[in-house]
Amino acid sequence: GAMPSIDLRVIRNQLAAVGSNLWIWLLRAVVRLPPPPFYSAALKDQPGGVPAHTEDGTCVCVEIVGPGGLDQLRACSHCWATCGYNLMKEFDGSQRIPTPLKVVPPGLVVVRNHAFSINYADICIRWGLYESALRYVGWPIIPGFDIAGVVEMAAADTGYKAGDRVFGCSLFGGYSSRVVTSARMLMHLPDNLSFQQGASLPAAAGTALHAASLAGLWPNEPIAKGKSVLIHSAAGGVGAMLCQVLRLQGRSKGLQVVGVVGSASKVSSCAADKVIDKSSEDWVAAARAHAPDGYCAIFDANGVSSLSSSYQLLSCNGRLVVYGFHSNLPKVDGGLGMLSPWTWICMGLDMLRMPRYDAMDLTLQSKAVLGFNLSFFADEHDLVEAYIQQIGRWVAAGALHVPPVQDFRFEETRAAQGTLQSGQTVGKMVVTL
Repeated sequence: GAMPSIDLRVIRNQLAAVGSNLWIWLLRAVVRLPPPPFYSAALKDQPGGVPAHTEDGTCVCVEIVGPGGLDQLRACSHCWATCGYNLMKEFDGSQRIPTPLKVVPPGLVVVRNHAFSINYADICIRWGLYESALRYVGWPIIPGFDIAGVVEMAAADTGYKAGDRVFGCSLFGGYSSRVVTSARMLMHLPDNLSFQQGASLPAAAGTALHAASLAGLWPNEPIAKGKSVLIHSAAGGVGAMLCQVLRLQGRSKGLQVVGVVGSASKVSSCAADKVIDKSSEDWVAAARAHAPDGYCAIFDANGVSSLSSSYQLLSCNGRLVVYGFHSNLPKVDGGLGMLSPWTWICMGLDMLRMPRYDAMDLTLQSKAVLGFNLSFFADEHDLVEAYIQQIGRWVAAGALHVPPVQDFRFEETRAAQGTLQSGQTVGKMVVTL
């Protein structure tokens, strides 16, 4: 049959990303044109850091001007506030809200943002490889999912008031000093948590909760006793959250949480019951030794390097939950964060090696493969609100612990993305405004 239109749109977007990335690579790596400065002409690099707002009251934000390396991240100040793509219809189809709101629309909150986190999705957006960003916003785009700050204004129906400390999510638009977002996507920030700690939690915890839900491990506890789960990249932002969530949910049923990390330096920070360092041992053999009968759930954001083995390690009725493809993407490429022609060739070859799952095989083996991307959940209001409320309850009770936070200044946003792209990080990268 004919290829679905959605697939054609994805292919078109990816081809455009390839072309744009190669053009930037040619300018920087071959022609040797120097990268543009981080600050626009309206913003000057100040030793003490960038001001939270300019003198005329506009916000300061970071936008990605087009696909490419770290130099595609630029600071600017040409709007009063920013928002996610789910709210663009409220503001003339743009992420940029040009003038102050006289009345806040129902259900919305204006947040003076003090910190935002850097997620791997932001790097994929910059490379032009994040479909929801291409489909719903385009270029230039203000990225960012996690925010933490103080309420400036709020609609009367939200329950928030000026001065409330909050943290939560925006579907892009978070790299900004003033963000308009939905009250459904916000939580009160406990007094004992900093803005940086608050910004480290929402997207990672929300992803972990949805992954646990797909695996049948939230909101209910496991049905059977003595089962095991395996988490890849267990010391990263989402992996560390998954370790906590699954240990909370499975404690009464003796659920064993096994985590895989990429280096010896990450073993001590991993909250799993058993930790496998794949840099020094065969992770597949170690995983089999920890759970000879297989795993009831495996959480894999690695992609081509581990998906086939993860599927084989599932037990009867096991579920493989996929939420990323880190091994399909480069880590270090010259320090400029660009994708060279060779990188694109390698990624293309990796796509050909991606496993395909046959419906009859899934049925005969009683296994399931499930995938998701939270950035497409703009209309899943009740689901997102349930996750936000659960995260808020756990944080308020002290049951969900904040991951290690590496703090960067606003003018170091490019460096923060470069650090995360290196693949050598533990916990969350957070930028302070």
